[in-house]
Amino acid sequence: MPYPDHWEADVVLADGGTAHLRPIRPGDAELLREFYARLSPESIYYRFFSPRPRLTDREIEHFTTVDYLDRVALIATIGEAMVAVVRYDRLGAGSPYATVPESPDESPDPAEVAFLVEDAQQGRGLGTVLLEHIAAAARERGIQRFIADVLPENRRMTTVFRAAGYEAQQRFEDGVIRLTLDLQPTETSREVMAAREHRAESRSIERLLFPGSVAVIGASREAGGVGRTVLRNLLGGDFTGPVFPVHPTASAVGGVRAHPTVADIPDPVDLAVVAVPADHVNEVVAQCAAKGVHGLVVVSSGFGEAGFEGRARQDELVRLARANGMRVVGPNCLGIANTDPGVRLNATLAPTLPGRGPVGFFSQSGALGIAILRWAAERGLGLSTFVSAGNRVDVSGNDLMQYWEEDPATEVILLYLESIGNPRKFTRLARRISRAKPIVAVKSGRTTQGVPLGHAARALTLPDHAVSALFAQAGVVRVDSLGELFDVAQILAYQPLPTGRRIAIVGNSDSIGLLVQDAATAAELDPLTPVDLGPAAGPVDFESALAEALDDDAADAVVTVFAPPVRGGIDPEVAAAIVRQAEGAAKPVVATYLGERGLLHGSVPSYPAPEDAVRALAYAVRYAERRRRAPGRVPELPGIDRPRARALVDEILAADDAPAGGREPGAVPEPAERRAADAERTAALLACYGIERAGDAAEAGDEGVVTRISTSEDPSFGAIVSFGLADLTAELLDDRAYRLAPLTDVEAAGMVRAIRAAPLLLGHQGAEPVDLAALERLLLRVSRLSDDLPEVARLDLEVVARASGAVVRSARLWSERPPGPRIDHVRRLRPS
Repeated sequence: MPYPDHWEADVVLADGGTAHLRPIRPGDAELLREFYARLSPESIYYRFFSPRPRLTDREIEHFTTVDYLDRVALIATIGEAMVAVVRYDRLGAGSPYATVPESPDESPDPAEVAFLVEDAQQGRGLGTVLLEHIAAAARERGIQRFIADVLPENRRMTTVFRAAGYEAQQRFEDGVIRLTLDLQPTETSREVMAAREHRAESRSIERLLFPGSVAVIGASREAGGVGRTVLRNLLGGDFTGPVFPVHPTASAVGGVRAHPTVADIPDPVDLAVVAVPADHVNEVVAQCAAKGVHGLVVVSSGFGEAGFEGRARQDELVRLARANGMRVVGPNCLGIANTDPGVRLNATLAPTLPGRGPVGFFSQSGALGIAILRWAAERGLGLSTFVSAGNRVDVSGNDLMQYWEEDPATEVILLYLESIGNPRKFTRLARRISRAKPIVAVKSGRTTQGVPLGHAARALTLPDHAVSALFAQAGVVRVDSLGELFDVAQILAYQPLPTGRRIAIVGNSDSIGLLVQDAATAAELDPLTPVDLGPAAGPVDFESALAEALDDDAADAVVTVFAPPVRGGIDPEVAAAIVRQAEGAAKPVVATYLGERGLLHGSVPSYPAPEDAVRALAYAVRYAERRRRAPGRVPELPGIDRPRARALVDEILAADDAPAGGREPGAVPEPAERRAADAERTAALLACYGIERAGDAAEAGDEGVVTRISTSEDPSFGAIVSFGLADLTAELLDDRAYRLAPLTDVEAAGMVRAIRAAPLLLGHQGAEPVDLAALERLLLRVSRLSDDLPEVARLDLEVVARASGAVVRSARLWSERPPGPRIDHVRRLRPS
């Protein structure tokens, strides 16, 4: 039996390095011999419970020849070397550990599992990540339990098993600890995996942003060259470590001693900036791997954005880098920067950086990067770190969010996104991180322009109100332009969050005060009557009035307006007075100095027009409200049979793969081929999630309100659920509520009340209200199905909501092979 492609994966280890996991093959015999020869006698004893200096040819053949069904082994490789192996062997039906299966798709037989990790690689998290992957493979083969025999003194291995989060039993017999693991993922095992993923990915980004040394490969002698520009910026930014230019013939570049190749550098190299022509990049990557470089920033272009040949070059780049333990920023990127005084890293093409500040900025666009950094500097917006990912072949916004979540120097996260490579992970991370740190995003891509050739288009396919609702549910402040991004960032980074919508207005112009009042009303804020200080007001007047507004319990935030006199400009003493009074205040203060570009005066953000100030403040108000709101919880739902559901989905996909319409036998359909499942399989899959269809038309009936619940696998957001009435008016007006799956109990309750036609469900004009709780329970189960099974590309349910209960009248399901690996509760880096 062949093994499925998704059993191969690139993973990030606990120290931030990477490794490649794959099933063992008969051709790995020599790799296994070399691996075994590097093991210590102690490691061998812990694995085999006896000394075994070498493996016989017969043993080598046994260990490398598996059937990928009852006997499976996965190996971890770094470079060309095997560094770890895990295997399971299914125990026979006569085993004392066999049980009666709970599902027809389960095996009654457990499997014995064992690990072996090279001594030099122990402590890097290889054992834990291998356990996740071998457990996922076992579940696919119907195995529900692992048995592991461990010597008591092998504490490292017992810790791996106990800390995995699976339900475990342990007993001691014949001098051996026998552990039994239930392989069904639990809430604890998912939390453990997420925590390990977070630590590993955060560490991998930290290694990129805090290098001890940097090599610039392709640093030419021409002053305007790309590599020379990066070298100049590294040196000009006063990077705290050594910088090594690499040039094949020059003895020095920019006054710094150069080396012919990275291998010729006598000292360790942590980070390599690669600025050579595209067709030489992978040769350089191989040299960096041999040198032991930790990370790469590839500013060279000519990859995925340059056609299918470039795409193939890009795939090889990421394969080489990950296989050899390196993360990659780029290619076709602007670079990375870190303003921490301990490193002062400017490995970008931008000549100047903004000052030190609390904002982390991720930009997918390399072309916009220089402008972004210049605009931030002009506004006085300080950055902690900056990453321009370019083609985003490896390091993505998700990785940076993992790092910024724990970074004490970053208080606000800014994202410029052209696409979202792993939307399910993005929304999961955003929901968690935004409870503590604001995330502000500009999402381009309403068309497919700018999507690299060879990538699936990630344009937004939902109506604009749905996009806003989904970002809001994830806790992301979605803005429409880079200008708004900076406007909002200035408040969130330097002012406290508002505790309500009541806005005090203080200024020296009655007419402009009224403009602020109108703008606040239009933004659904609650403006108080403006305080007009008159055109002659000076610093003392502003300071006194602002103090009074800040002390007023009826105000949650303050907008100050200064209109300069006809002759004369902005009075710096007025600005200083506002800053003094706002310093340390518990309420946010924003200012408008007419005629001045938006920038920071001390910690007080200012805006050129009152509407800009109010709009930015309104974003902050809505974010603060969402953060105060209880998120609810994703409830445990009884009666869900996930193994059976997974088997049914595989069955549906297999039926779709059958030759039809001229397709060659055995050919796998393209991901875009979406096919309707038959009614019997659809009903069976729904039943796995406790969703029952009406038995006949009489049972479904027409009494009640007919609603529609739909799910889809969206390229930008992952699994989403929508709800609305099932009538023509609702369809024409797109009166539907959209939410991310899985829903919390609070989100399900809010969803049925979010549509404009909700009064029809609540008893409009004396009608009997429907059973909202029944609709909410159904939404929770449908959202769980959508979250568990990305192969369900779309599901449409027509539901009759009654005074008591809700009945599914009809159901249609479409399946599709999603791009990327299946969702199988394991850590892995996304495909390039």
